[in-house]
Amino acid sequence: MKIKKYLPGIFMAFLIAIISTFLGNKVHIIGASVFALIFGIILNLIIKDKTPYKNGLKFTSKKLLKTAIVFLGASLSIQQILTIGKYSLYVMSFTLLAAFGSGYLLSSILKINWKMSTLISAGTGICGGSAIAAISPTIDADESDITYAIAATFIFDILMIILFPIMGNLLGLSDLSFGLWTGTAVNDTSSVVAAGYAFSDQAGEFATIVKLTRTLAIIPIVLLFSFIGAYKKGKEYKESNNEIQVNKGRYLIEIAPWFILLFLVFSVINSLGYISTNLKDSLNIISKFLMAMALGAIGFNTDIKKMVRAGINPMILGFLVSLIVVVVSLIVQFSLGQI
Repeated sequence: MKIKKYLPGIFMAFLIAIISTFLGNKVHIIGASVFALIFGIILNLIIKDKTPYKNGLKFTSKKLLKTAIVFLGASLSIQQILTIGKYSLYVMSFTLLAAFGSGYLLSSILKINWKMSTLISAGTGICGGSAIAAISPTIDADESDITYAIAATFIFDILMIILFPIMGNLLGLSDLSFGLWTGTAVNDTSSVVAAGYAFSDQAGEFATIVKLTRTLAIIPIVLLFSFIGAYKKGKEYKESNNEIQVNKGRYLIEIAPWFILLFLVFSVINSLGYISTNLKDSLNIISKFLMAMALGAIGFNTDIKKMVRAGINPMILGFLVSLIVVVVSLIVQFSLGQI
């Protein structure tokens, strides 16, 4: 492998991540990953000759993204579930089912491909861009699908930051109820914090705890879609080979998302308490930075024309799924007597 041909693209992604991380720390309602995606798209439109950057950006968007996901596992602890109680877990179960169930049904009506609808559902049901980035390699999602899905969830996150505190007051929600509602219905962590603390300090604290635990849903969802993605890739592999009998071991090695195994290993090790707080914090920072690099590369590689051809339907899907999750969270809380 000639390293020189990869350096320009990797260095560009690195610079995007540096600037995006700085801005993400300054503007808390917009994460570094979203900034990176935006800068990648802008550079895509400005730079005409993309050839020198092609190899490095492809490496970053594929390999470094998987590395970011592996390190993300170190920040997830199953023990966090015990800190938030049965009510929030109950609500989260319904909102996740609502996100993926409505996404699946509406995508057929709106004629949206299953990969994009899965990413939009994951972003809405779990944790915005992080969930989209984590699931995208397991289903081999196209850059334009990833970009559109993140854009859809981000736009509605901004609206939720503004509307949730207003609606919470109109509905007369308690700090506990509003925190549970925000933590289960708003997508990105920074948006949850912003909306929660806009209502009250107590609501903000509870919303943050619920949201961090909701992030744990990445573990089973990524694992599930790694099997779905492997199955579909295996099917395509068989169809693309005219051999009478395909070597199962051969195509399993080619299609299996092995990085998911490392992701799970890190999660289990952290859950058992074998990762120190300092190391966990360091791996979390590295994971976020690598994810910003990867999303900058994805933004740069996005086929803008393909996104335009997709039309407004994916955005409509994002709005409808978000609305359904918001309503379901309230309904479940009402049925539990929390409202």
